[in-house]
Amino acid sequence: MSASVNALAAGLLFGLSLIVVIGAQNTYVLRQGLRREHVPTVVAICAASDAVLIAAGVGGAGLALDGRPMLLLAVRVAGALFLFGYGALAARRVLRASGLRADAAGAAASLPAVVATCLAFTWLNPAVYLDTVVLLGSVANSHPGVQWWFGGGAALGSLGWFLGLGYGARLLGPLFRRAAAGRVLDGSVAVVMVATGLRVLLVR
Repeated sequence: MSASVNALAAGLLFGLSLIVVIGAQNTYVLRQGLRREHVPTVVAICAASDAVLIAAGVGGAGLALDGRPMLLLAVRVAGALFLFGYGALAARRVLRASGLRADAAGAAASLPAVVATCLAFTWLNPAVYLDTVVLLGSVANSHPGVQWWFGGGAALGSLGWFLGLGYGARLLGPLFRRAAAGRVLDGSVAVVMVATGLRVLLVR
């Protein structure tokens, strides 16, 4: 295979290795997929945001972030507060013991609320900048001449992952319409959000 195809494949695998984890963003996409609420919008925002961040990393933006520790600190604090708040909301849903029904009266979130939440999960998470812009950008630029093919592969991996997560989640819909299963999911969401928030604050 040509060097560009090799770089594309390497970028796809490396991108998937970073994104296929139990994190705040993936948990939110899964929950929206189960509820079948604005799934195309959520998938589009996540995939497009990743593509922008990957392009920034390949373009060398990671060097600028390394020189602005106060900017990263501000994003770290804002992201942690957001994650703690969303975790508290998930914990409150556990007490209500309701299933995840997309057609439940009054349960659907508005499109602006979903857009704002999805953007926050992506752009207020410092780990996204460190993993995507700094780490992935550095690895991509270790492939001189084909670094943009590497970045393109990573972006394709991100798109495929979010499509599979968002639309594949509906296969679990019948299970999660039960109150007990919905409670387990929301409890897991609360734990993931708090753990991620603590990691954002404490890990240097």
